[in-house]
Amino acid sequence: MNKYLKIAIFVVSCLAIGYLSGLVTREAIPTWYATIVKPSFNPPNWVFAPVWSFLYMAMGVAAGLVWSRMDYEPVAVKKALRFFWIQLGLNALWSILFFGLHNPLLALLEIVLLWLMIYETWTQFRHIHKIAGYLLVPYLLWVSFASALNASIWWLNR
Repeated sequence: MNKYLKIAIFVVSCLAIGYLSGLVTREAIPTWYATIVKPSFNPPNWVFAPVWSFLYMAMGVAAGLVWSRMDYEPVAVKKALRFFWIQLGLNALWSILFFGLHNPLLALLEIVLLWLMIYETWTQFRHIHKIAGYLLVPYLLWVSFASALNASIWWLNR
């Protein structure tokens, strides 16, 4: 299988996970989320979909680039992709905890674990493929911001 097909498989997988977790989010935006207190730095709702679409595509490209190194570094690639799948699952779980269960505290605890898994994925990826590592930096930064936003929402609504 060539590199571009591997990238496409991961991009589609990431976008599909994002879409599915977004179903929970979309239901809660006009109802529960509209009623809670948000900090002054909360972006407008329309910002989230394009940001996450870009991030899911970048994550998919990064994972595909790492997967393309399987013939050269099979042990490292398998380990890195395990971390990738764990963080992607945690990414989807966050939406369920925050928007589905309306539980900012549980989501805050989970997003700390998510951030750690993204950091470890970034660490693994950058050793295998430098560009793959760079592609995860915006994701790590966005989840850092999302963590602060999540913490503020929990604090303001406790």
